Amino acid sequence: MLDSRWPLIAGASLLLAAAPALADDPERLEADLRAMFGDHGSVELGEVSGALLRRRATAEDLVFETDEGERLRLARYIVKGDYDSPDEVILEGLRLEDGLTELPLMTAERIVLGEPSRAVFPLDGDLAPEEVRIGSLAIDDIVIDLASELAEELFQGAAFREGGGRLTIARVRGESLSHDAIGMLEITEVAGTGQDLGDLGAGSFTLGSLRLEGLAGLEGAGEETLELLAIRDIDIASDRLVATLAELDLDGDFSDGVGGLSLDGIRLDLARMIELAPEQERAQLRMASKVLTDGSGELRLDAAFLGDWEEEGGRSILRSNSRVTVHEALRLLIDIELPVVLPDGVSPEAVFSDADRLEAATLLGGEIHLTLADQGLFGRLATLGAAMEGVTEAQYLEQVRTQAQGFGMLFGPQVQAILTGLVDLMAGAAEELDVGITLPAESNLETWAGDPMALPDKLSLSVETR
Repeated sequence: MLDSRWPLIAGASLLLAAAPALADDPERLEADLRAMFGDHGSVELGEVSGALLRRRATAEDLVFETDEGERLRLARYIVKGDYDSPDEVILEGLRLEDGLTELPLMTAERIVLGEPSRAVFPLDGDLAPEEVRIGSLAIDDIVIDLASELAEELFQGAAFREGGGRLTIARVRGESLSHDAIGMLEITEVAGTGQDLGDLGAGSFTLGSLRLEGLAGLEGAGEETLELLAIRDIDIASDRLVATLAELDLDGDFSDGVGGLSLDGIRLDLARMIELAPEQERAQLRMASKVLTDGSGELRLDAAFLGDWEEEGGRSILRSNSRVTVHEALRLLIDIELPVVLPDGVSPEAVFSDADRLEAATLLGGEIHLTLADQGLFGRLATLGAAMEGVTEAQYLEQVRTQAQGFGMLFGPQVQAILTGLVDLMAGAAEELDVGITLPAESNLETWAGDPMALPDKLSLSVETR
């Protein structure tokens, strides 16, 4: 019968056997940190210690002075688990500051790397790309000075130095990160403000959350693929754009047969943007705003561009359903169904990620259906056109109807039917215009591109107003 003390004795024996290796961990951490920074400036370390029972190596009060005059401070650098294959690497109290003014350029309360491929990643890039892997990532309370060189590097050359500004990020979470792929990355509670935010100009913005999944092909130019992108609650208030977006969802993984992009709750405050515009541009902008928003000054938009596919008897059926609604203005619906034979090596999902691949496909007919519904825009266009021409609305409508007939003489009765239908929308004689297009039984896009003027004769087209 085993002595009841055997588990304690065995555990103690294992600890004693591992003690020399565990004792090396603090020394290795100090050496790696000094090597990491040594060729790029000077480094100072406070206490470096280890823990035997819960394997851990900790370096405290790290200060790194860069050759460019910046200073990096770390309260603690902690390696948990096997030093050669860590469970976690934790950085606490990170602060990058200007060496002269001591003003912060970037701060982060805590960074946790889960199951990284190394305890310390060198700055000189000596590692092969496949040697850089992180199982999970968690960063809390990031603050970035937008006027710094760091911000310019982070945002791919965007220069905010003239206007300054500040960016805060509450949380970053990630999974399965490598040199060419990201399994998941989520950024939440982002806020920025500045006098020069690039294309946005001076102002501020907030972002509720941004999440992406299945991003791959980062090392190959033009080979990136993205399975999912979800953005929530964007609010921009600047001297160039005043807008909000409630939701954006991109399903880029068509391997299951479906995918696409949808945008909900887009609002543009045109009235406020006009007030911020140069005075000489305001009259034309007010005119456009009145036509689009019926005088409310707020443009509201929802849109969806969805697709699906299926295999059927040696051919692929590609479908696309697009919906665009400009509230108080118009609604546009486009439905496409294309039976095709794709070139060897080209999958249906590849066509949705790169539409150029469709040019070499053989189209086995197909249907395109377009519905344009007036929700007030076309009537306002008639009023505006008459005012600009200095005639009555009736006279203006007669003019555009005559022009539609003239285009019909040039391009054929099918084009004339579409243009006449648009005039009916402007005149209030119809609320919707339906256009149906049937493609030839066997053709391809390359031949169409070579002779676009002949398209009306090659297509079967029906036009209906109601």
